[in-house]
Amino acid sequence: MSTTNYPSEYPQNEPPRKDSRNVFIGLLAVALFGSVGYAIYSNNHHDTIQQTQQTQITKTVDEKGQLQKNFDDALVRLDSLSGMSNKLQGVLSDRQKDIAKMKVEIRTILHKQKITEAEKKKAQELLTELNQKISNMEQEVARLTQENQNLNQDKTALTQDKEKLTSDLQTVSTVKEDLERKVDVASTLNATNIMISAVQDKKNGEEKETSKAKKADKLKVSFNVSNRIALSGQTDVYVCITGPDGKAIAVPEMGSGTFTTREEGDKVFTSKVPVEFEAGQMKPVQFSWKQETPFQTGVYKIEIYHNGFKIGEGAKDLKKGGLFS
Repeated sequence: MSTTNYPSEYPQNEPPRKDSRNVFIGLLAVALFGSVGYAIYSNNHHDTIQQTQQTQITKTVDEKGQLQKNFDDALVRLDSLSGMSNKLQGVLSDRQKDIAKMKVEIRTILHKQKITEAEKKKAQELLTELNQKISNMEQEVARLTQENQNLNQDKTALTQDKEKLTSDLQTVSTVKEDLERKVDVASTLNATNIMISAVQDKKNGEEKETSKAKKADKLKVSFNVSNRIALSGQTDVYVCITGPDGKAIAVPEMGSGTFTTREEGDKVFTSKVPVEFEAGQMKPVQFSWKQETPFQTGVYKIEIYHNGFKIGEGAKDLKKGGLFS
């Protein structure tokens, strides 16, 4: 082996040096891939968060919308109850204060732009309670409505019964009035055996029948009255005397006046004669008419009335007296 003191042109036995650029490039590549990977991961994670947030927002909006719809439905049911009659509205007014308070609380929550889970829960609880109150009211209104219908049916039945009773009563009253009229008419006395005479009073107290107007002091009328169904008791018989001149003879100071007949209207009577009648018996009646003025020559007409009906009549002709009468 030769040795020399001069260095060789090429180094002897020195290991080759590594290239640092390749290492740097490798590190840069790793860093680049890491950054890209992180960016991709971060972007995906951000998208996931956004999607999750969007889903939550959509869910919240949907839940809020459903709460609003449920609230609106409850208000519709409430409004339907408000349209009931005044009597049935009493059911609503008793609970109006609590319902009004719940409506305010629910509206306050639903008017918020964003509502929390606690607020959603509170709104749902209030809606549940509101719907329960409305359901209770609907049941009570239904019961009251049924009772009202039953009352109306009872009222209708009672009205029909009343109308029938009224009709029956009117029929009975009509029949009764008709019977009363028939009995009233049928109880009118009958006058028979009517006798009329002119009488002259003698100085010795005796009476002498005469046919002369000049000598007549009074007219005497006698007749019998009877009726099979008339009740016993006092009744009045009216005697009407019409003079030869056709005028009714009436002296108020002697009891004359007017009465109402069934067929002739008001009529002047000369005297009212009370009669004590006995049922089923014939009763004789006598009446005398004595006037202060002289009797006239001619025919005196006598009419007898009872119960507004003429029951008999007669006449007496008074003649003019002769030279030696």
